[in-house]
Amino acid sequence: MTIIGIDLGTTNSACGVWTEDGVKLIPNRLGEVLTPSVVGLDKNGEIIVGRTARQRLINHSDRTVAAFKRLMGTDHQVKLAKRTFTATELSSLVLRSLKEDAETFLGETVTEAVISVPAYFNDNQRQATKQAAELAGLKVERLINEPTAAAIAYGLHEKQEGLFLILDLGGGTFDVSLLEFFDGIMEVHASAGDNFLGGEDFVDAMVEDVLREQGIKRDHLTPVQLQNLYLQMEGAKRKLSAQEQTLTLDLGKQPVEFTVTSDWFTRVCTPLLLRAKHPIERAIRDANLNPGKIDDVVLVGGSTRLGIFRSTVGKMFGRLPSCHLDPDTVVAMGAAIQAGLMMRDEALDDVVLTDVCPYTLGTGVLNRDNPRQGDYFLPIIERNCVVPVSIVKQVYTAHDNQTEVTVKVYQGENRLVEKNVYLGELTVPVPAAAKGEEAIDIRYSYDMNGLLSVDVTVVSNGKAHHHLIEHAPGALGEAEKQAALAKLEKLKFHPRDGEENRALLARGERLYESCLGERRDYVANVMQQFERVLESQNPAEIAKMRKQVSDALAQLENEDWF
Repeated sequence: MTIIGIDLGTTNSACGVWTEDGVKLIPNRLGEVLTPSVVGLDKNGEIIVGRTARQRLINHSDRTVAAFKRLMGTDHQVKLAKRTFTATELSSLVLRSLKEDAETFLGETVTEAVISVPAYFNDNQRQATKQAAELAGLKVERLINEPTAAAIAYGLHEKQEGLFLILDLGGGTFDVSLLEFFDGIMEVHASAGDNFLGGEDFVDAMVEDVLREQGIKRDHLTPVQLQNLYLQMEGAKRKLSAQEQTLTLDLGKQPVEFTVTSDWFTRVCTPLLLRAKHPIERAIRDANLNPGKIDDVVLVGGSTRLGIFRSTVGKMFGRLPSCHLDPDTVVAMGAAIQAGLMMRDEALDDVVLTDVCPYTLGTGVLNRDNPRQGDYFLPIIERNCVVPVSIVKQVYTAHDNQTEVTVKVYQGENRLVEKNVYLGELTVPVPAAAKGEEAIDIRYSYDMNGLLSVDVTVVSNGKAHHHLIEHAPGALGEAEKQAALAKLEKLKFHPRDGEENRALLARGERLYESCLGERRDYVANVMQQFERVLESQNPAEIAKMRKQVSDALAQLENEDWF
């Protein structure tokens, strides 16, 4: 049975497979290796995933959603038309689309996968990712941290040993991992990160500064105007250079000319760059290593293409970082290599992979000093412990004649539990006795998938109680999982045939709504010609016209006509 590797990203997703010729990235139905992590519903209620859905973000904003990876592990509901979805369900639709693409490419059924997650994903988010895969019909053989996957791709690609700092700046998250590769062992020394720092935040900072300079409040713009502004800032970010860019912005009453310069972008994004420094410094500090011993700094994630980010990293370490593998696909490559290792492919040299727990895991204990503050946090597994790991700590009853103890599980670094992430709890009965006489052993076990199990044993009678952390916010119980499966099975996906044409029509529709005057007429004329050719049902003519229309729309976008 073939195991595929999947990079489930905030902005884009990709998948690959290990073959006798090495990693093969799997093309989607449009022949592209990157699938935008965007989900939408068309007018018939059919599911659209990928580039076609992304083109509909503006003119069908009530039916389309992106960046939902940031909501993983929460119970937040997203409304598309008259239907509601959790982030887990939306992610499952992206995974299902990738699964279908893989099955078409491989010519066989795919049921197993290695899926990458941000190193700084907490237990709630990892559980949600695993459940999303189950809803898509995939068994997760391994959840692998994104920087670790990238390191595998670099380590096995280059066949070089040394100490690597992996900086993974994607669309929605920033991960830092310090790894060492030696004698066939990939050892993670430390991980850190920020789950709310990515390319989306750079664009958001640009938008907020434009609105502030123009004295316009966000809620004064229509959804179309706001989405257009985001698209224009995203385009300006991608084309940033020493030359100025002058954009015509639709901000309400009349068009506004706005000039984008490198100096302006640097000023706007400096707070984000300062935020990026903190997890880098923390990972190095936790590993207790001298930065001078780092052999290479490796950039991963599409947002690392930003010149100011590369410059910041270069100044921190006094060297140019490595970025010669495609930052958009290197995580998928690493996940595919890990999948190949799990299949024990003979063409791969076996690699022993160690990882770490990125957060401290603990429980709450009574705060006798200042009860108003809430309970203290008792660390059991400290951050950056090598996993798998199992550690036990003993606590005692706090009250006379106490008959039960509730062990609450938290994840975080604050000394007060209320400021950490609540993961779940387990209540166990204890014999009544004077306070402090009954002891309870609490054992936390953290596995290679980053999933936590808790064992609580009452010392006096030896009775043990086990709990898997499954009922976190947004997590699905068995009954809820079956209900979600039934709900998703009723949804119909757009047929694969003609996806390129649908994507182009959606792109043209977006541009039409974005343009005005002669430019709008031009787009309408181009799309009418394309629709007439589509009606002819002549494949050769359609392919020829599709190329012409695609080139025409690309020219419009490059000239900032919208």
